[in-house]
Amino acid sequence: MSEAKENDRVPELWGGMECTLNRVGKHFHSQLALNGHLNRPEDLELFAGLGIRTLRYPVLWEMVAPESLDAPEWSWTDQRLNRLRELAVQPIAGLLHHGSGPAYTSLIDPDFPALLARYARLVARRYPWIKRFTPVNEPLTTARFSGLYGHWFPHGTDDRTFVRALLLQCHGIVEAMRAIREVIPDAKLVMAEDMGKTFSTEPLRYQADFENHRRWLSLDLLAGRVDRYHPLRLWLEQNGATEEDFGYFLQCGMTPDLIGLNYYLTSDRFLDHRLERYPEWTHGGNHQHRYADVEAVRACPEGILGHEEVLRGAWQRYAKEVALTEVHLGSTREEQLRWFHEAWQAALKLCREGVPVRAVTAWALLGSFDWCGLFTSITGSYEPGIFDVRGPAPRPTLLAGGVRQIVSEGNLNHPTVSVPGWWRRPERFLPGLDPNAPLPGEAGEEERGGVLIVGKTGTLGQSFSRLCRERGIPCHLLSRSEIDIASPASVTKALDDYLPWAVVNGAGFVRIDDAEEDASTCFRENTVGPAVLAVECARRGVPLMTFSSDMVFSGSKRTAYQERDPVSPLNTYGRSKAEAERQVLQIYPEALILRTSAFFGPWDRYNFVTVTLRRLAEGEKVEAASDLVISPTYLPDLVHAGLDLLLDGESGIWHLSNAGAVSWAELALCCAKMAGLDPSCVIPRPAASLGYLAPRPPFSVLGSERGLVLPELENALTRYFCDALPPAEE
Repeated sequence: MSEAKENDRVPELWGGMECTLNRVGKHFHSQLALNGHLNRPEDLELFAGLGIRTLRYPVLWEMVAPESLDAPEWSWTDQRLNRLRELAVQPIAGLLHHGSGPAYTSLIDPDFPALLARYARLVARRYPWIKRFTPVNEPLTTARFSGLYGHWFPHGTDDRTFVRALLLQCHGIVEAMRAIREVIPDAKLVMAEDMGKTFSTEPLRYQADFENHRRWLSLDLLAGRVDRYHPLRLWLEQNGATEEDFGYFLQCGMTPDLIGLNYYLTSDRFLDHRLERYPEWTHGGNHQHRYADVEAVRACPEGILGHEEVLRGAWQRYAKEVALTEVHLGSTREEQLRWFHEAWQAALKLCREGVPVRAVTAWALLGSFDWCGLFTSITGSYEPGIFDVRGPAPRPTLLAGGVRQIVSEGNLNHPTVSVPGWWRRPERFLPGLDPNAPLPGEAGEEERGGVLIVGKTGTLGQSFSRLCRERGIPCHLLSRSEIDIASPASVTKALDDYLPWAVVNGAGFVRIDDAEEDASTCFRENTVGPAVLAVECARRGVPLMTFSSDMVFSGSKRTAYQERDPVSPLNTYGRSKAEAERQVLQIYPEALILRTSAFFGPWDRYNFVTVTLRRLAEGEKVEAASDLVISPTYLPDLVHAGLDLLLDGESGIWHLSNAGAVSWAELALCCAKMAGLDPSCVIPRPAASLGYLAPRPPFSVLGSERGLVLPELENALTRYFCDALPPAEE
């Protein structure tokens, strides 16, 4: 807190949830339905428990008055808003969030402003204690997506529709705030707009200049800045804006009380006339030039504009309080934390310089769905936020700890934030593009600290090391000669030497049939070793992740095994893993144990999928069990999910496998068909005929009652074929 206490002004920490309720064709899509908050009022206690005292919260027109303004239904908002009041959390009421209004209006309806104002007046009368409002979230972005790009209703694809949608939304904001202030005279307008910058090659500078003027347009209109000298005045006139429109906004006196900026890594764009440098899907253009439109972070040597410049630019332009009203990144946990840390540091720096930064908003408290497709369809693609909703109840992630730390200490401190985010590292560039600028080196091994990974020669250890480096998580991958996990002295020395902040045990005895004849070695590696690690990690308070197997089950169940199902292993290997689970959790209840099944990956040549494809490609027959049903696990999915759980501070037993249940023979047949190989070369056989020494459970499919479900098996196999190294690189 010392850094913050040196300054009179420190940003507040706000929260907000992704609450878009948009319309595509005749269908309304609701983030609140997808993230479960619609039917889960107890979420509000979770939000308050973070220490947040201001919350951007939906009071959505389409929900309250879907049929008519004469018959509003307030029960949902009454319950939520009154509970927020009891919790001493101040709402910033959002009336439209990327919406076009109920079915009886639209963004190009001349009556839209009056209807929105009438709804706003109803809200103010119902909740006169609310002081801050966002009548329309991101009107410029909504106008682009609804009037220019055709993604959302009314699906316009031309400049005139865009201009009309933008003018009507801004008109609606003015009239809504006037109506609110008739009831609540001191009500404040909190404007939230997406804000990024467009960069370009020299031939496209004119287009970049246009887009950089346009990004301010909604705010310029409300601030009365669109006069006869405004650079977009003529363009607006050419696309339907009238003298009456210009006069209205020049006289409206509705400059926002607070300028909220929603800044994303995708907000900054780069326009390049050299089409051959980019994938075809990036190609577009205007009436003069064809060009690629890509994320600036992927192609522009300068990188991104950054939170600091976004905030400074808005303050210099409008001389009003500014805030980051959405800070969210769809990525891995540590990258999300780095992005938020970067935003918070920028806000602190500007406060020290005297810039009135009011707040930084932890956005997407419950994550977001399907924004990778601009929320035009419901596919189930999910980006966790401060909480992860893929379970029986929202589960706090690494970000939740970061938010609590900022509230209590004024800053956040985690080992991963010492490494730059991927947007600051060399791998940010698209393949084949010359960076033309020095960048920080990629994270690798340090002398001390980082994650200590055991199992240098094993598939798990190698995979964790590879993906830790991809994610910018410094790590140390140790061999048996560097750490003998069954030796307390060896474990103590290794942890003394490296001082890791977490330990991942990827070592172990994995030969199931050999274990029947060498039980002592199997138990030494699979049971004694993890228990020794647990003792030392518990003594130091260092998080530990280790692995178990579907072999702990008997196979008598015919539905997917859950974490709390009793274990009853059939073979020595399974008994070693079951005993390890018992001992590790008895010694160190905070340890994380991942049960997984039949993993396959793109980077080694010995897993079942790779071996099967190689043999089929060589014309060999492949015999596989037809009566052993499993849930195969794609190693990259396992490692990424495991690291996320480790960073989230999770403990206990978790099941991680790709969704799906197949026999070994079915898996081999699926691989043959996807690879275009002869499926008749796959020979299904009963397991009893394959010469296994160790008995296997006939059904060992893993499911999870804790909520983290990996992608479908077919999806994982598709990615395997894209990711697998060619033979020369193996």
